[in-house]
Amino acid sequence: MSAAEFNELLVSNADPLKPFAVSLTRDQEIAKDLFQETLYKALANQDKYSTGTNIRAWLFTIMRNIFINDYRRRSKQRTIFNNGTNEILINSGKIIVCNRGENSLQMNEIQKVVYQLPQIFKIPFLLYYEGYRYYEISESLNEPLGTIKSRIHFARKLLKEKLIRY
Repeated sequence: MSAAEFNELLVSNADPLKPFAVSLTRDQEIAKDLFQETLYKALANQDKYSTGTNIRAWLFTIMRNIFINDYRRRSKQRTIFNNGTNEILINSGKIIVCNRGENSLQMNEIQKVVYQLPQIFKIPFLLYYEGYRYYEISESLNEPLGTIKSRIHFARKLLKEKLIRY
């Protein structure tokens, strides 16, 4: 498909994106930005579009993914800009702990309780805590995926019962 044909196809299918952008953002200005970003990404990734594919679905997917990625980025950052004379950036999501000794004692107690878990719960839970995905744990332990998920769930439940004050 030539660039001109793709551009024509893109422009003719762009209008339904505007209400979808508003429904996602609930703000007209942010929706306009999302709409423009979607068209930009579609043009930039023109080579990834397969002729005959439903272009509207392709565009809606691009828009939804941009919205989700922006939302995740904003929720992690949570930075406030103070327009005062000193122009200070405040990261409201950051937690400040004054007494590291108390934090260390709490962590030691939590680790002690984790290592007291029954072996069938402890191993999958520790692997999950280290960052492995459910399917990776399932493959490494040669257990069904559902079994791994339930063991991790029960490990969390046991920890919650034993660590009531945290």
